[in-house]
Amino acid sequence: YQLPGCAGTVKDKANFKVDEDVSALRKAIEGLGTTEKTLIDVLTQRSSAQRQLIAKAYEKATGRTLIDDLKGDTRGDFEDVLVALVTPPALYDCQEVIKAMKGAGTTESTLTEIFASRSNKQIRELSEAYLAKTGRAMIHDLQSEVSGDYGKALLILAEALYEAGEKKWGTDEGKFIDILCHRSVPQLRQTLIEYKNISKKTLQESIKSEMSGNLEKLLVAVVKCVQNVPAYLAERLFKSMKGAGTTECTLTRIFVSRSEIDLIDIKVEYKKLFGCSLYSQLEVSINRSYVMNL
Repeated sequence: YQLPGCAGTVKDKANFKVDEDVSALRKAIEGLGTTEKTLIDVLTQRSSAQRQLIAKAYEKATGRTLIDDLKGDTRGDFEDVLVALVTPPALYDCQEVIKAMKGAGTTESTLTEIFASRSNKQIRELSEAYLAKTGRAMIHDLQSEVSGDYGKALLILAEALYEAGEKKWGTDEGKFIDILCHRSVPQLRQTLIEYKNISKKTLQESIKSEMSGNLEKLLVAVVKCVQNVPAYLAERLFKSMKGAGTTECTLTRIFVSRSEIDLIDIKVEYKKLFGCSLYSQLEVSINRSYVMNL
């Protein structure tokens, strides 16, 4: 049994020497032609906390931020992965939420994934990062972007309250929202067992038969995350690689944000669910060695 947070693929590097890493990165970035291998080796094989130390020391040594230099020297999906790795986790989530709310249409699937799969602590840190970055409360910005029962449910998750019975909605949808968004995870696990015993079908089956659209997707995501977050994220990865185009931003977000939490478990669940290894599927879909290093 793995303790939460112990099933990550990325750990603190032993004998970590920040100055050596900074000079290796400088050589890779400032030399003739960026040496991608060095960037990959250093940034994917250090923990997030170590990367923050590298970024601070890099700025002190050069007077430039590491993120700006990476943006100036790399392009496309490779740039996105490296910048994500150097960004503190709560700020990275915050930027993904901002991106999902920006532009013509809100990207509900990203909001659903983030707010259904993050712990209360992570959501609180995300809210703090959002306020520090924008000067506005995240909940207020979300209110103007999401609406209806989906909006109500998402806002409860975004408040990270889980206070049982704090609000009641009068509709059938409201009962589901109340049950799923106002309970702690242990309470919800018990609820799922009891629901199946009483109604002879799973809560997920009931949601699917009684709801549709974004609300259905959000509540199903909450149920899946209560049961098994890695399995839910394995499914998100599978869907992001299926079909005509690989959804690179979903791949990057899941690999980077879970690399120190439960990426080992996500790989195990992926194999169980889809019968092939996650990395073999990655090779077929995108052939990106830098993601596979995580």
